[in-house]
Amino acid sequence: MSTITVKDGTEIFYKAWGEGQPIVFHHGWPLSGDDWDTQMIFFSANGYRVVAHDRRGHGRSSPSATGNEMDTYAADVAAVTEHLGLRDAIHVGHSTGGGELIRYVAKYGSGGRVAKAVTIGAIPPLFVKSAKNPNGVPPEVIDGIRAAVAADRAGFYRDFPAGPFYGFNRPGATPSQGVIDNWFRQAMAGDIKAQYDCITAFSESDFTADLKSIVQPVLVMHGEDDQVAPIDTTSREAVKLLKNGTLKTYPGYPHGMATTHADVINPDILAFIRS
Repeated sequence: MSTITVKDGTEIFYKAWGEGQPIVFHHGWPLSGDDWDTQMIFFSANGYRVVAHDRRGHGRSSPSATGNEMDTYAADVAAVTEHLGLRDAIHVGHSTGGGELIRYVAKYGSGGRVAKAVTIGAIPPLFVKSAKNPNGVPPEVIDGIRAAVAADRAGFYRDFPAGPFYGFNRPGATPSQGVIDNWFRQAMAGDIKAQYDCITAFSESDFTADLKSIVQPVLVMHGEDDQVAPIDTTSREAVKLLKNGTLKTYPGYPHGMATTHADVINPDILAFIRS
């Protein structure tokens, strides 16, 4: 396996292939770099070098009892990109990975490292409801996720992709058992402590300052029927904070639209990269 060991001894798994301008993919919670398989095949076939890592404690990266927060996630990505010598890269992040991407670009994206970025159903600027974020996701919903992961991780990881993640709970939806099983496979490969801690990271991290500091072009993509990261409290607010952001929304598309609607999402990302 391709891994690097970061400062605290955690091993970060990555996969990379192809030639050309690099595209780095940041996966959502509680998945792995495998969630980008369709995108990696598509973009490598279109002349790009593709890279995806497994966040610490997720997938094939080593279990991690510490460092399960956004600053360390971003530092881990920086270690991977430096190891691979990536320059002028495009970064693409989904959900929690969108937050990781924003923190990475804000802290490490200068000096020619990052050319453009794309977020998909991402969590910034702030996910959980609070006095400063009155339209956020209620804390009791977040607490419910924590309780479900702690009590019956396998059961929750079966129900979540079969329901709101891909919109398979909507009337008329046609669930894909393969997609559900692949989500479950990725999720169960990770370390429960790291995944449990990541719930706090994705729900409570504030990306307001990060968004304001980014100068690169950012395409903000979001499904209008996202039941996990509601568009009105996330991407519609995030794009207002970016210096060079563009919001593209998709009526009826779910949180996991990069999987369910890859035939639309992939060409739209490619058009943005080439613009």
